[in-house]
Amino acid sequence: MVEIVIKIRKIALLISCGLLASNVHAALLPSVQSDSQWFKDSAAHLVEQTQLQTHSKAKNVILFIGDGMGISTLTAARILEGQQQIGNQGGEENFLSFERFPYSGLVKTYNTNQQVPDSAGTMTAMATGVKTKAGVLSVSDASLRSNCLSSKGNELITLVDLANAKGLSTGVVSTARLTHATPAALYAKTPQRQWEADSDLSDEAVTYGCKDIAYQLVMRDKADALTVALGGGRRNFIPEGIIDGEEEAGVRTDGLDLTQKWLENFDNAAYVWNKADFDAIDVENTTHLLGLFNASHMEFEADRLTDSAGEPSLTEMTTKSIQLLSQNTEGYFLMVEGGRIDHAHHAGNAQRALYDTIEFSNAVRAAVENTDPEETLIIVTADHSHTLTIAGYPKRGNPILGLVHHVGGDMAIALDGKPYTTLGYANGPGASSGERDDLSLLNTQEMDFMQQALIQKGGETHAGEDVSIHAIGAGAHLVQGAMEQNVVFHIINQAQQLGGTKY
Repeated sequence: MVEIVIKIRKIALLISCGLLASNVHAALLPSVQSDSQWFKDSAAHLVEQTQLQTHSKAKNVILFIGDGMGISTLTAARILEGQQQIGNQGGEENFLSFERFPYSGLVKTYNTNQQVPDSAGTMTAMATGVKTKAGVLSVSDASLRSNCLSSKGNELITLVDLANAKGLSTGVVSTARLTHATPAALYAKTPQRQWEADSDLSDEAVTYGCKDIAYQLVMRDKADALTVALGGGRRNFIPEGIIDGEEEAGVRTDGLDLTQKWLENFDNAAYVWNKADFDAIDVENTTHLLGLFNASHMEFEADRLTDSAGEPSLTEMTTKSIQLLSQNTEGYFLMVEGGRIDHAHHAGNAQRALYDTIEFSNAVRAAVENTDPEETLIIVTADHSHTLTIAGYPKRGNPILGLVHHVGGDMAIALDGKPYTTLGYANGPGASSGERDDLSLLNTQEMDFMQQALIQKGGETHAGEDVSIHAIGAGAHLVQGAMEQNVVFHIINQAQQLGGTKY
């Protein structure tokens, strides 16, 4: 009986994948990708999910990635947002926008060589259907990190590649540098995530013809080009000594001004570097939009409005991207990253991480309001988590950024005779090599406050537990249960019928 069931499932798999394999785009996938056991196992997982329910094809897909947005971050941000709302009892009963999506699950985030992952390997898994090493972008784990020659022939096809081949429009949006790991995994293929500009390339990389990440974003073939790219990282696109905007000079040593190349590559293309020019963009008469709003990463949301040049919010970038991409009647694929959640956690600064998470939730809400669930699949997940903890028996409604007070109102005191906060980190710069600071003498709700940590490190690290995934719209039923991270690729491939399967 078991063998019969297995045979039936195999037949279903062949039928399901056969429909996709008949698509001309199926041939795009190299055998190093489609023959990977990671790829096959996650495709099989999707076949099982497909039998559960039949929904209409997704014309559009928006993939939201909260970089470092672990479940403890979601909980703390939910409470903080609730505590800022009038009439919300204590904050705990609040929901972030996407936490009310009808389908959800858990995602396993490890890399092939690391139990606790990095963003390059995790985003590659979601972008290609194949898990890989930490530090490499959309190349298989047969590649050696920082070795250009080893990556040759091991390049993987991404969701952006497949969508472009099908005639869809594509976009990436991030509050981090556009050349940073998460956005870069969708359009670049490199064995070293740090090769963001040509000045970062090793001699070996130059010898064997590897291109930097910024170059790969702009100098793609026109048919494979991104329609929208919005974020930070301007310095990686302009020559050294040239100041574009109000910040530091570029770092490119090859003399290329990639912002000008972007304008030359397309008719009716636009390049903007500040909010005023961004706001003035006429989406109906713009075919390709590049926005680089900071020399490095964009501002944390809590600090954004103090930037003299002005930066658009993640919500504003998301909304304008949807408007521009929607000009293509065939559909689009868009990835939106809340990139600075991760950076605030690394700095041991929970408050900025939570404010960026709340703004990330606002961007998701805007996407829902500006799309039709009958034709658009929206997925929200994270690439990995952080070591943020929520503990100490605080009373309900206790300020999530404050000192712990018990139900009776008395302040919680540790064995060292000092109070402590609800939020802390397992490791990071907030740890002390000697006696712990007396937090009763500090304002723990001040924006620059650094949460105390257990183990002293210069920067807090990622954590290895599962992250959540949430979905709404066409094909959302495929998001259920616990899954490997590379299954996310197959969910999108199946829902949008991108043809990225080869058997």
